[in-house]
Amino acid sequence: MRDYALEALADPDAVLVIDETGFLKQGKASCGVGRQYAGSAGKITNCQIGVFAAYASRHGHALIDRALYLPKTWTDDPARLAAAHVPPGVGFATKPRLAERMVARAIAALVPFAWVAGDSVYGVGEIEAALRRADKGYVLGVSAGCQFSSWGAKPAVAGTAEAIAQGLEPAAWRRLSAGEGTKGARLYDWAYLELADRDADEYRAGATGTWTRGLLIRRGLAEGECAYFTTWCPAGTTIETLVAVEGRRWAIEDAFETAKTELGLDHNETRSWHGWHRHVSLVMLAFAMLATIRRRANAPPPPKTLISLTRTRRTSSAGRSRRSDASPSASRSGASAPPTSSRGRAGGARIRPARNART
Repeated sequence: MRDYALEALADPDAVLVIDETGFLKQGKASCGVGRQYAGSAGKITNCQIGVFAAYASRHGHALIDRALYLPKTWTDDPARLAAAHVPPGVGFATKPRLAERMVARAIAALVPFAWVAGDSVYGVGEIEAALRRADKGYVLGVSAGCQFSSWGAKPAVAGTAEAIAQGLEPAAWRRLSAGEGTKGARLYDWAYLELADRDADEYRAGATGTWTRGLLIRRGLAEGECAYFTTWCPAGTTIETLVAVEGRRWAIEDAFETAKTELGLDHNETRSWHGWHRHVSLVMLAFAMLATIRRRANAPPPPKTLISLTRTRRTSSAGRSRRSDASPSASRSGASAPPTSSRGRAGGARIRPARNART
């Protein structure tokens, strides 16, 4: 399914977006079900949680990986795991760890992408370190209390993300769009602070180039509420590029909404581990098909060349010459003689052979 999606959407500057969504459930038998926070419901409720990876490029977006989150109440209960047919060896893994495995699978499969984006659940050290070793940039959400500090030749910055944002001068903010939404450009005020430059070979032997660690801050225009992102990018990357990467996170939200309302992502009545993964994978394939069809439908027609136009004119001329060779009666009436088949048809009338005739 991933390979199929990439045939239409692959792009070296694509963004891999990580996020999770909830599947509301009743009872206790469905694999991974429990009382936990579901963003789709906006509260703690009885549900399953799935972690997903979406591929977002200039050609479109599609879901390309998924994992069912198992709470510790499940992984600490072998009988419950066996009843839901969870494969042996599947233990507890945090949502960031599941996301890290998805990124590793994408890299191992040579999926072309340059960035990873995610909300504050995934802005943790494990994912950051893995992406630095892989020469991948990222824009990952962090909490307001996350500590940042600069070093080296960069201007002195130290404190929590919230305190740093509050101490910025008005000139530090720029109004930029995070992409087009249903109501037009999604405008926010943004600030970007470069914290340190690092050589790529510090994280991967033999790597070349200089990368920059930074802090990106987004502020709402109406209420002034801020969101914070830890960033890692090639030195010289502009704030416009980082804002565009963060804006790609909408792709996975759109994928969840479309897959649930149009394709039945959350209409899964199976209870087993395999049932959940098979149902979700089938829906992901259907979504990838829609993305592929949309890409082809929106593709511009191939340009007409002088050679193709010449061939068209020659074909038209040849057709007129053949028509001029037709019999005068056929030319005047506009009709041709009725066809005669081997079974004796002529113009729709059937000629019946004599009963004793021999051929």
